[in-house]
Amino acid sequence: MFNEFASQKREKRADQQRVQDRDDRVQQARRDLYARLNATARAYRVAARDAVRAMERGEDVDSAGLDAAKEAWAEEYSQAQMALSEDVLEVTSTLNRALGVGYTVVKQLPSSPSPATHSRANAWFSGPLSDGVYLLRVTLRDDLGVEVKPDFECSRTRGLASLNSERRSLERQLDSEHAQGSRSA
Repeated sequence: MFNEFASQKREKRADQQRVQDRDDRVQQARRDLYARLNATARAYRVAARDAVRAMERGEDVDSAGLDAAKEAWAEEYSQAQMALSEDVLEVTSTLNRALGVGYTVVKQLPSSPSPATHSRANAWFSGPLSDGVYLLRVTLRDDLGVEVKPDFECSRTRGLASLNSERRSLERQLDSEHAQGSRSA
C-alpha cells in the first residue's frame, strides 16, 4: 500500500513536471517568435529609412538590403499570423500595412526626388512608423507579461488608431500624386 501510494505520488510529480516542461517550451517558442518579429520589423524600418537618407545624399541605394529586410519581415509575419493572439495580431497586421506603405514611399522616391517627398518619407519613418514598431514591441512585452501596465489597452487602442490614420493619410497622398502623374503623362 505504501509503495503504491509512493508510486502514484512520483507519477503525479512526473506528470506535473511534463506539463511544466511543455508550458516552458511553449513560452520560450513565443518569446523567440516575438523577438524575431520585433527584430525584423525594426530592421525593415531602418533599411527603408536608410534608403531614403541615401537617396537624399545622392548615393546608391542598397535595394537588395531593403528587399531582404522586407522578405525577412514577411516570413516572420506569416509565421506569426498562425500563432498570435487576436490583440497582438491586430497590432502586427496594422504595422504590416504601414511597413508596406513605407516600402511604396521608398520605391517611388526616384521618380519624385523633390525635397518635399524626401521630407515626407523621413517624417514617415521617424514618426508614425517608428511609433508603430514601438507599439509592436510594447504589445509583445505586454502579451508575454514582461511589462504589464494597467492602462495598456487604452494606449494600444490609441496607438493603433493613430497609425491607421497616418497610414491612410499617406496612402491618399500617394494615390493623389499617382493620379496627377497619370493625368500629366
